[in-house]
Amino acid sequence: MLLARGPPRMYVCVCRAVTENEVHDCIAAGARSAKQIRDTTGAGSDCATCVRKICAMLKRSEELTTA
Repeated sequence: MLLARGPPRMYVCVCRAVTENEVHDCIAAGARSAKQIRDTTGAGSDCATCVRKICAMLKRSEELTTA
């Protein structure tokens, strides 16, 4: 699991205690899919409620890099 930088943020995945910072770290490290983030952090591997949030974060990141 990657270490989150900065102050803790909200949990994206409560089941696996994965924060927004950890998801952002995965995206910054090159993750481009919810599956890649799941493989790194475990987020989305239990109840999968967080997958929509993760996909929204990925989309937002993609929009920022192409703008």
